Amino acid sequence: MRNQVQLITYVDRLTGGNLQDLISLLEGPLRGLFGGCHLLPFYDPIDGADAGFDPVDHTRVDARLGDWEDVYRMSRNTKVMADLIVNHVSAQSPAFRDYLRAGAQSRFAGMFLTMDRVFPAGATERDLLAIYRPRPGLPFTTISRKDGQKELFWTTFTANQMDIDVSHPSGKAYLDAILDQFRQGGVSMIRLDAVGYAIKKPGTSCFMIPETFDFIAALTRQANAMGMEVLVEIHSYYRKQIEIAAKVDYVYDFALPPLVLHALFNHTGRYLKAWMDVRPNNAITVLDTHDGIGVIDIGPDGSDKNQAGLVPDEDIDRLVEQIHVNSGGGSRLATGAAASNLDLYQVNCTYYDALGQEDSDYLLARAIQFFTPGIPQVYYTGFLAEPNDLELLSQTGVGRDINRHYFAQGEAEQALSVPVVQRLMDLIRIRNLCPAFEGTFSMKQIRDEQWEMHWAHPDADATLKIDFRMLTWSIEVDGHLTFMGKES
Repeated sequence: MRNQVQLITYVDRLTGGNLQDLISLLEGPLRGLFGGCHLLPFYDPIDGADAGFDPVDHTRVDARLGDWEDVYRMSRNTKVMADLIVNHVSAQSPAFRDYLRAGAQSRFAGMFLTMDRVFPAGATERDLLAIYRPRPGLPFTTISRKDGQKELFWTTFTANQMDIDVSHPSGKAYLDAILDQFRQGGVSMIRLDAVGYAIKKPGTSCFMIPETFDFIAALTRQANAMGMEVLVEIHSYYRKQIEIAAKVDYVYDFALPPLVLHALFNHTGRYLKAWMDVRPNNAITVLDTHDGIGVIDIGPDGSDKNQAGLVPDEDIDRLVEQIHVNSGGGSRLATGAAASNLDLYQVNCTYYDALGQEDSDYLLARAIQFFTPGIPQVYYTGFLAEPNDLELLSQTGVGRDINRHYFAQGEAEQALSVPVVQRLMDLIRIRNLCPAFEGTFSMKQIRDEQWEMHWAHPDADATLKIDFRMLTWSIEVDGHLTFMGKES
């Protein structure tokens, strides 16, 4: 993976078109700006119950976007990352429909998890309450087979997303087929989506248990042998993230987005600095993704409240409330019980609106992201400094759609002329082109709430100077001022 800023995007939502349109954008107006592109689900179909994360056919490109030849064509100039949706498949998939038709005679019998498969001796109340789930209720959906037999299928996310038994031969064959298609299609990095829920075991939380770590390690070795790197997507207690990082190629730094907001809201880098001292460096740094702004990642251990988080609970509550205030209440409409398909641990809001559309503060947040060790990714609405899409939220009632705007054809190109977007592109070029970021990172506190984030290399050095009290900041490259936020 190139040590350059990467783009995260849906194909159709950024371009208003297909893969060819995205290639034209990346090789035209955005030529040389991004070192790689994370293509959010482009499988058949892209418009299911969960915006493509419930594929009917994970090995097929949605024909409305193009085909695998288009993905391969993109990969020749841009490193491509794709999602391996490990935990589940659509209830409309051929495999699940065949099982409902043929039952035990189906060649896919055993691929889908039922409650009985995990709890053959039955489950106690204690067993069921121990299961960790990111959404309300128990993770089961009652579905009838063609012969009239009802079964309780395991559905971690929605009733349309059927959990897979990844340890069963048919489950393994399913994942193998996807990996092989990725390799042929030119994908060089895979993101393991929802992998923390992949292993279920009686008497446990069924989330990030020791067997899950073993499964991730084995899947990583398999992908590496096929020439692909692995990024693990887990929202969890920060110490678990550190543990996971030691066993995989890359993890997300999901603690960074709320910690940067806390620093800017409260004019103190105290908690951000504490995280910088312990965080793993084999990280993909983000401020925004297709999901919301996670708060579980800085909170206490969900399974042991005595294990404190990076930020006190009362500070997290104030952080969430400040996002709601800054967004004019838009994020409140999209978060928690206010919206369907909710996640309990995320605030749904664009990062630009979370910062009250303050350009200098927004660019400072990006500068902190780019100077933090790791490889930065920028989500498409964040790249174009988009406000919340309240109209789309109103149409769908899905909270995360507030940050999943559909750009019409040509609209993204027009947005490139907006001043804050122009300045963000300048920041991206500094991060991509300055040799300092191939060197050694250090950080020091000059005086109370004044920081310097420094990168040193034999050929260059770069420093981000921040005064959190005044929210003033600047960037120097080789001792020369190259970028400034608010004036001191």
